[in-house]
Amino acid sequence: MSAQPWREFGDGPLSRAAASVYTVLVVGLLLALVTLPGLVPLLLLGRDASNLPLVAVCLLPVGPGVSAALYALHHQRPDLTDLRPAARFRQGYRANLPQVLRIWVPLLVWLTVLAVNLTHLSAAGVPTGWAVPLVGLGVLLVLVGGNALVIASLFTFRTRDVLRLAVHFLIRTPGVTVGNLLLLAAATALTVLSSEALLALLAVLFVLAYLRVATPMTDIVRKDFTG
Repeated sequence: MSAQPWREFGDGPLSRAAASVYTVLVVGLLLALVTLPGLVPLLLLGRDASNLPLVAVCLLPVGPGVSAALYALHHQRPDLTDLRPAARFRQGYRANLPQVLRIWVPLLVWLTVLAVNLTHLSAAGVPTGWAVPLVGLGVLLVLVGGNALVIASLFTFRTRDVLRLAVHFLIRTPGVTVGNLLLLAAATALTVLSSEALLALLAVLFVLAYLRVATPMTDIVRKDFTG
């Protein structure tokens, strides 16, 4: 009777599950910490159209924080003997910060402009029918920005190439686009029906789902656009 090979510590399904839970908890805590300077004043702001520019300022830390979380979750190891989510979060934050800000800041500016216009249609004497294309343009910008954020977080490309790929994959990977639309709808509903605080509390789960939804896109990027 041949001897059964010993399984190394940290290689079993229970260990992998524990490693995943630990990673998600640590990344969630770090994501909350780096976005806290913006989220605290955001929670204190009233839901008034005049506060939209301030909302955009409060959301500035969110882009780099989500990017670092994507990086850390993507590079997690499946066993308990090689867990360094905090180190990977810091590494992703430092490495991705300049590129992510070049994407995130213009996205916030454009979304703020659209939101201000939407909330002042009647005051400007603009027909309410214009709300539909403005909302559509806003959703399109969010989808492109979402793809760009994932690509910039996990790969090294020039910013203009990141944006070209982000637009390209809206059509090439429709499943990713639909998945991101569903996540956007869920996040919006959660914020409207509850509060920004609950969305912030569940942010790491949204980021994890966001990463999983984007897997077909990142697999193609890795295969077709990297050496």
